[in-house]
Formats: sequence, C-alpha cells, structure tokens
Amino acid sequence: MAKRRSNGEGAIYQTKDGRWRAAVDLGWKDGKRDRKYLSGTTKAAVAKKVREALAQADAGVPLTRDGRGPTVEEWLWYWLANVQARRVRPSTRETQRALIRVHLAPALGKIRIRDLTPERVEAFEMKLVESGLSGASALKVHRTLSRALKVAMQRGLVSRNVCTLIDSPAVVRHEVEPLTTDEAKRILKTAAQGRSPARWCVALSLGLRQGEALGLAWDNIDLEAGTLSVRQALARSRYAHGCDRQTACGKRPVACPHRVGEGMHLEKPKSRAGDRVITLPLPLVEALRAHRVEQHRERLLAGQAWWTPPPAPRGYSWDLVFRTADGRPMQPARDYRDWRALLESAGVRHARLHDARHTAATMLLGMDVKPRVVMEILGHSKISLTYDTYSHVMQELQRAAADQMGAALWGEESLRPTAGDRDDE
Repeated sequence: MAKRRSNGEGAIYQTKDGRWRAAVDLGWKDGKRDRKYLSGTTKAAVAKKVREALAQADAGVPLTRDGRGPTVEEWLWYWLANVQARRVRPSTRETQRALIRVHLAPALGKIRIRDLTPERVEAFEMKLVESGLSGASALKVHRTLSRALKVAMQRGLVSRNVCTLIDSPAVVRHEVEPLTTDEAKRILKTAAQGRSPARWCVALSLGLRQGEALGLAWDNIDLEAGTLSVRQALARSRYAHGCDRQTACGKRPVACPHRVGEGMHLEKPKSRAGDRVITLPLPLVEALRAHRVEQHRERLLAGQAWWTPPPAPRGYSWDLVFRTADGRPMQPARDYRDWRALLESAGVRHARLHDARHTAATMLLGMDVKPRVVMEILGHSKISLTYDTYSHVMQELQRAAADQMGAALWGEESLRPTAGDRDDE
C-alpha cells in the first residue's frame, strides 16, 4: 500500500529529463494559491527538500528558491528584524546589526545554516582574532551567531547549535585604571568654573554609566530626601537602510523612506539591577540644586528656541537633568568631548569617561564600603562582577583585614613594618 503524503507535501513526480519534482502547497496568499516548486536528481532528495521547506514555512522564515533552508546571512537578518526586535534594546540591536554586516555576513553569509559546521565557525573566529580584533569583540560576534542559531534550532531549521560545540573566544581582562583622589578633586575644582559642574559630580561620586547620566530626569531625583533613581538611559542608534539592507533608494540612511533605527531615544537601564535607588552625598545634592536653577535660567534665555521634546513613552520622561543650552538631549559624543576638554584644563592625564565610574567604585571600596553596597550603587547584576572588576582593590582590602586580624589576636607588634621602617633597619 502506498504511503500517504503529509499535508502540503504535494505530488512528487519524475519529469521527462529524468529529474524529480514536487510542489509544496503553502495555502493562500493575496487571493492566490501559494505553491513552491522543488526539484532534484532523486525522489528521496526532493522529499527531503519538501520536509525542510515545510519546516522553514512553519518557522515563519521566507522560503529560499531551492527550498534547502536559509543561508546564514538570510537567517541572521530575519532573526534580527523579527526576533530581536521584541527581545532586546535598540542599542543592542544596533550593535548586532554592525556585527552581522561587518563580520558574519561577509565570512559565513553564503553558507546554509544547516551546512554550518563547528570547524568552519572555529576557523572563522580564529581569523577574527588573528586579524587584530580584540577578544571582547570576537566574543560578541560569537554570541550573536550563537543566539541566532539557538532560535533556528528551536524552530527546527537546524538540528544543533554549532557554536555550543566550540570554545568561545578568550577575553583578556585589563586591570582598570581609575583616577586618583587628587585627580578627581582637581577635575571637580576645574568643572566648578564651567557649565554643568553637576554632570561631573555625578560621574565621579556615583559612577553612573554615561547613558544613565545623560538619561537622568528630574522626575527621578528627590532633592529633599537626597536620593536619585536610575529608571532610564539615553541611547543613540544609527539609522540604517531598510531597503533590503541595500541603498536602493539612493539616499542616505537617515533619509531612507524605510529606514531602521531610532536615533536618540530613551530606554531601560542596561540590566534589571541597573534600575536602582542611590543615596546622594550632601555636596552633590547642593550641586544639583544649583544646576536646576541654572537650567531654568537657560530656559528663560532660550525662549521659543528651547527644545520641544516628542511624546515620551509610558514610564519615561524627557525632562532631562543634563542638556545642551537650548534644552536638547546631550549627544554622547559631545559629552565625551566635554570630558576630554575638562581633563586637559585640569591638567589631568587622559582617561576614558568610563574611568570616572571606576574611580567612584575604587574610592568607595577604599573607604571600606561593603562590596555588596558598591555593587548596588553601580548597578552590577552579580557580586562576582564587582569582585572581578576591582580585584586590585580587593587585594588591598584583604591585606588590611589580615593586619586587623593579626593585631586582634597577636597584638600591634604583629603588624608588618612599613617601607620606611625597613629602610631604618
């Protein structure tokens, strides 16, 4: 008795030239019957293509011409536009879009995801590192591909995620280089002579990430209680062409009628732990009070030129604490330029803006603030991240703890001699 065909499989028949052919019925589309025609040299090969085409259709992925499943590039772009759009922040999608365009699509894009092997991915990632890409960047590429393949496996497009079968690129952690207390004081002293000194007070005393500081709204600050709530962050995603990822419209990405990306926008903090409440030092409270008065003065001077914000999504506010003189959100690039100019004016060595965050954390730990409290102030998701990032400070704290234990059990004479004492000997 002949085996019955599955729904949608259609008839598999042999043509005059000896090849086998089948039609896959995909239902109705735009009032017409939607069929996909597949061919091969054997009946079994065509039957396999039919099953793969049906699985691909069930996963919601547009069918390829030969029904063999999507290529790596086709699946990555589909995954980014349809899966990640609902799961991650716009800034994260922007990073993943760049990784696909620059690294993944050129090297692996033409390979069918079902034909991708661990060895091929491993060789690709080795070449990334050999070409000079940092371990951290190579790891981002690895994770982007792995997450996309995980979804493909869940939808039956591949039987395994090959990225889980190889070691991910190693990341060499560089020890943080915070500013010294003296350098931080010089920066704040110089900042007091310029515009928005409170911006740098927040950076050096609270260690907010740049996006968190620039996205800080007055609604999130209670100056009477002396607290600050991190509820949103300012982010910028570049516009990209939406014309099938090509410049078919002949315009710049920002003018593309189908552009993707959101420009300057508000989003949730980096992690769930990033949504936090911080108690402010009293001098910072006074600095924010003075900043609010100065911002009100700038608004009066600007008059009708003061920026009118778009409607804010629910739970967000455009009443930002740190803005330009005409009320617009502060561009991250401009904020960084202001930081570099401030360092130069203060006569302080070059440091990244993120080093201000490291400075705040190092100073807190150096003042014997419990690591758990520092973790909550910084918005770290795990205490291990705090320990790993500031291991150099932890070693000093362990030495101090060891000396205190020695003094408690064996007396003050057990304390280690200082360098000066050794020199006297």
